[in-house]
Amino acid sequence: MFVIEEELKKLPTDPGVYLMKDKDDKIIYVGKAVNLKRRVSSYFRKTNKTNRILKMVSLIDHFEYIVVDNEAEALILECNLIKKNRPKFNVLLKDDKTYPYIKVDVKSEYPNVTITRRILNDGSKYFGPYASPGAAKEMLDFIKQKYKIRQCRNFKYNDRPCLNYHIKRCLAPCQGYVSHEEYMEQINEIIELLEGKTEKILKDLKNQMKIASEKQDYEKAAYIRDRMVAIERASSAQKVSNISENNIDVIGIARSELEVCVEIFFVRGSKMIGREHYFFSDLNDMDDAEIISGFIKQFYMGNPNIPNKIMVRNELENEPLLENWLASMTTHKVEIHNTQRGQKLRFVEMAENNAKVTLENKEKRKTSALFELKDVLKMDKFPRKIETYDISNISGNFMVAAMCVMQDGEIKKNLSRRFRIKTVLTQDDPRCMEEVITRRLAHSIDSKNSNTNTNSGFGNLPDAIFADGGITQIRAIRRAIDKYNVDIKIFGMVKNDKHQTRALIDENRNEIEISPELMLLITRFQDTVHDTAISYYRKLHQKSLSHSQLDDIKGIGDAKKKALLKEFGSVQKIKEASIEDLSGIKGINEELAKKIKNEL
Repeated sequence: MFVIEEELKKLPTDPGVYLMKDKDDKIIYVGKAVNLKRRVSSYFRKTNKTNRILKMVSLIDHFEYIVVDNEAEALILECNLIKKNRPKFNVLLKDDKTYPYIKVDVKSEYPNVTITRRILNDGSKYFGPYASPGAAKEMLDFIKQKYKIRQCRNFKYNDRPCLNYHIKRCLAPCQGYVSHEEYMEQINEIIELLEGKTEKILKDLKNQMKIASEKQDYEKAAYIRDRMVAIERASSAQKVSNISENNIDVIGIARSELEVCVEIFFVRGSKMIGREHYFFSDLNDMDDAEIISGFIKQFYMGNPNIPNKIMVRNELENEPLLENWLASMTTHKVEIHNTQRGQKLRFVEMAENNAKVTLENKEKRKTSALFELKDVLKMDKFPRKIETYDISNISGNFMVAAMCVMQDGEIKKNLSRRFRIKTVLTQDDPRCMEEVITRRLAHSIDSKNSNTNTNSGFGNLPDAIFADGGITQIRAIRRAIDKYNVDIKIFGMVKNDKHQTRALIDENRNEIEISPELMLLITRFQDTVHDTAISYYRKLHQKSLSHSQLDDIKGIGDAKKKALLKEFGSVQKIKEASIEDLSGIKGINEELAKKIKNEL
């Protein structure tokens, strides 16, 4: 039995990492400490705590800790554990994406230029990150249009040049039509372009154009001139005013009552190459510095493109420790710069303003949808949580249902749930719907009455339920709701002959007039739950097709099943095999071989 008060007394005063766990042994928070005893004990003292910490402490059933030698090791371990376990009370990036880079395979005899999301230690040069695939593709298209480099992935010496040579998009190194030196001049210029050294490129091109003109090679001079114009245009579009650093990231933050938005600008070679933003919920009781510190740990963990400088407004806790950790993952010094005045402050303010605008636009979309829903559905309060359900089966086989959630005007795919129908044995969608709603309500209501965690699985009850169907489905949902005597509004999402969402209807079959914007949101809502149900049905159906009699034999897992089928070819051949033949398969002894024969 884990008694928190007793375990607190046993804590060491060493540096380390602590893991807060709930009653299901799930990690809900990971933190680091210079002094484990002092830090962990502080959570359980009767001092002023934020709502977020109070909520977290109320869910702590037990904790674990890992002692390390110093604070730097604690930071690295904390970052690794957060990335692996994604605890709900840590600052977490919702979008764990990999960014596109432009790759130049300089180790090849005749290098080409491609887009990749994987950084390999293969001697190639990588440029980025680009905040979106579109931005990377735009740069790659520019390079392919202005430079006559090979575009084939597998460089081969064929008996004739490809189409790109004939349309003047390639110099055909595969045919020896261009020297290695001349080809590499183009590659070196592309590398300088990607590094942002456009002034040097333009100076060299100007000299080349002058030489070509003096030789009266006007076609080549015109080609160089066009390339100069294109590079100047691309360069001016990327320039960032008054920023001289070559390799910096700028981080700004903005808040609303519901969410926090962190905006990051990527500046490489004094040029803005992209930006990205992230939203965080339930962090309003954390200060900006704490959020940004958590964001930096998440964002740069495992990121191969760490800048020389990270610009933020406020000083962060353990800033030198963060700088050393970032530098340990790259080959250069990393500075976290607190910007308080001058042109650099205005650049941080630009990131903050962009975060504010991004957040406001998101809030406007959500608020607008909530206001309209409250009005058209004639509800006394905002329908902050709406659930929708759909049934999927073919001729009564593999009957399943799906639930999707719209929270504060936004579809939350991570809150989707799937059901296998248990009590209905024939194709009867209304009865299936009644079963699913009854089970869903029981999850929240019964667990609340038994004083268990109401947030496990389904969370609070919805303000409204949208049925994927008409009045028959609405009535089935009503029967389920009446069993629990709760106040939940019900509406149907009906479709036209082309299977497109046509309207909302209430329990009296009245059609509800809504704006095109809201109709689009509801259509997406209906499509999401339909796709979730269909994909679950297909998964079960596919699983049944691959089911074998071997799956029903205890002691036969995937590896042994695969080995048996590989050796004998079919279940019928396995039936016909002798005990000795079966015992010859790796992992199968004589006892298991007899069992297989008996079972089959």
